[in-house]
Amino acid sequence: MRIASFNINGTNARLPRLLEWLAEMQPDVACLQEIKTISENFPVDVLRDAGYHCLVHGQKGFNGVAILSREPALEVQRGLPGDDADEQARYLEAEVCGIRVASIYLPNGNPQPGPKFDYKLAWMARLQAHAAMLLETGVPTVLAGDYNVVPHDDDIWSPVALAGDALMQPESRAAYRELLWQGWTDALRSVHPRGGIWTFWDYQAGAWPRDHGFRIDHLLLSPALADRLLEAGVDKAARGAEKASDHAPTWVVLRD
Repeated sequence: MRIASFNINGTNARLPRLLEWLAEMQPDVACLQEIKTISENFPVDVLRDAGYHCLVHGQKGFNGVAILSREPALEVQRGLPGDDADEQARYLEAEVCGIRVASIYLPNGNPQPGPKFDYKLAWMARLQAHAAMLLETGVPTVLAGDYNVVPHDDDIWSPVALAGDALMQPESRAAYRELLWQGWTDALRSVHPRGGIWTFWDYQAGAWPRDHGFRIDHLLLSPALADRLLEAGVDKAARGAEKASDHAPTWVVLRD
């Protein structure tokens, strides 16, 4: 079973690239982030023709997450619990083929310090609480998405380049580590322990041709799924396509 995470950076703008990638890689489940559209405008019919069922938690012009699946999925959680006043569309959770799958778009947090960084850390605390509850259920679970956290210095082409960014602050990294300490496995890191694997290349400053990237897209596996992990990687070639997202799809293959 192949499960992928892909920050598409605007579904309507990248739909041709999304369809190309789905046809080529044929993931069983694809968690999308930054769809940047309301749920009603998501291209459900086009994706159905491509062989995918869709669950969508959209927002006009910003954020938004979706779960595409070859088999029908059952939505179980829309929005991250813990703050009823939070209206940002950043979390969607579903059951598909006996696995709990969450599509996550964690706040960027810039500029820091400030209210956006405070929101990021509060959101991560809510995610930790919900993730702990999911582990307690024992249900095989993958938390897939754009975490907007660079976990280690070898997860970026130059740690100095982003030293002041919210993605690399000690508080952000500590919150990510606390998630892992609950019992989650960072799939890409476990397969590529030496780092040097990027999932994001900025549109600015020639980042893509110079390979100045970093890793912020992660798939965290519960113990039951970590035992089934066969492969994990990044579809880097997708970033080089015309009018591509600034992220590349990240994926795991699990033993049936």
